[in-house]
Amino acid sequence: MIQWLRSLVFIVQMYVAMLVYAIVFFPWALISPAGAHGACHAYSRYVFRTLGWMTGLRTEVRGTPPTGEVMIAAKHQSFLDIMMIYNAVPRGKFIMKRELMFAPLLGQYALRIGSVPVNRGKRGAAIAKMLADVKSGKQQGGQLIIYSQGTRVAPGVKAPYKVGTFALYEQLGQPCVPVATNVGVFWPRHGILRKPGLAVVEFLPPIPPGLDRESFMARLETEVETASDRLMAEAGFHARS
Repeated sequence: MIQWLRSLVFIVQMYVAMLVYAIVFFPWALISPAGAHGACHAYSRYVFRTLGWMTGLRTEVRGTPPTGEVMIAAKHQSFLDIMMIYNAVPRGKFIMKRELMFAPLLGQYALRIGSVPVNRGKRGAAIAKMLADVKSGKQQGGQLIIYSQGTRVAPGVKAPYKVGTFALYEQLGQPCVPVATNVGVFWPRHGILRKPGLAVVEFLPPIPPGLDRESFMARLETEVETASDRLMAEAGFHARS
């Protein structure tokens, strides 16, 4: 009960702080994308600090976060992995649901950092639009973050890897950095409780450009799932057989 109450207080202050950071940084974010990145990085660091002392959940980034022009294909389990991956790279931007464009302040910040909105309800059109938007936005530079399964996936749940990841990989001609995580063990998709422990995101060795679809998708899924299973086992989670 005490941990649940601590988690509730953390969540309330986290969203209050989001509003404060968004308003304070908004003039700078309007002038320059650097302002939007500055706001998002500062807010993420604030969340990590308060998360640790209020709930006992610490965060750790392993591997080597990329700094150049790459695509990042990540496991997605909760809002926490979004902040951890973004904060680990200098100029991250996301493939995001189109609906988020209309979220007050949050949507505007996402667009200012260069995120690409797509309509997931129309898969073929969404992929085409995604490729066009990414191609036209390449001059902004940065690290393009995509969640290969298209949604948050709870620990122990299997979900397919979407072909849009390969379409972007082929179009961009850039290395792809896989990212594994165990954050869903401590910060679930739904609910209030945040469990104490060590939440990890791990940047894996890059996949070079030029692989065919079958080879790329098989390698990506194997590496991300294997590493995520290892991190979740380290956190004390074991999927039911």
